[in-house]
Amino acid sequence: MARGFGGGGMGGMFREMQKQAQGMQQRMAALQQDMKQRVYEGTAGGGKVTVHVNGQREILAVKISPDVVDPEDVEMLEDLVTAAVSQALKTAADAYNDEMGKLTGGIGIPGLM
Repeated sequence: MARGFGGGGMGGMFREMQKQAQGMQQRMAALQQDMKQRVYEGTAGGGKVTVHVNGQREILAVKISPDVVDPEDVEMLEDLVTAAVSQALKTAADAYNDEMGKLTGGIGIPGLM
């Protein structure tokens, strides 16, 4: 009778797959914690608006230079804030995807951010 991985036939193969899955879960949990500590920056208007987000895409800080605050042109300030937030979130997402790719060997796993 043929045996699977790790001896024990199909049961051994299943146990080995289970161990691998648990190891992956632990590495993913560690990555999530690590990403929460990382800070990414987005800027707009030549640095007049700066946004910091963490690797879990939570906004940590928004800095706005007083010289771009013009009550007559609120729309420009809104555009600058939107651009800075978008840039920071994209940087964080790219970093997360890079790290996740290293962890999973480049295999996309649905539902992981």
